[in-house]
Amino acid sequence: MFPEYRELITRLKGHDHHFTRLFDKHNELDQQIKNMEAHIQPGTQLEIESLKKEKLALKDELYGLLKKAAEAGT
Repeated sequence: MFPEYRELITRLKGHDHHFTRLFDKHNELDQQIKNMEAHIQPGTQLEIESLKKEKLALKDELYGLLKKAAEAGT
């Protein structure tokens, strides 16, 4: 996710607890969705779609934080 911000992500994960929580939650949702789609974990199509929307909202928020940090020179 966001390879152009790889270094910034590493820095933020080391210093910004809010960013780290969002980043970790995004990864947890991604894994949960993969498990449901592979039938490793139970889940309906509706549940999967709901999780995908939540994951996308987190991704949008993370992108906003990355852009703001990049502009600030963090």
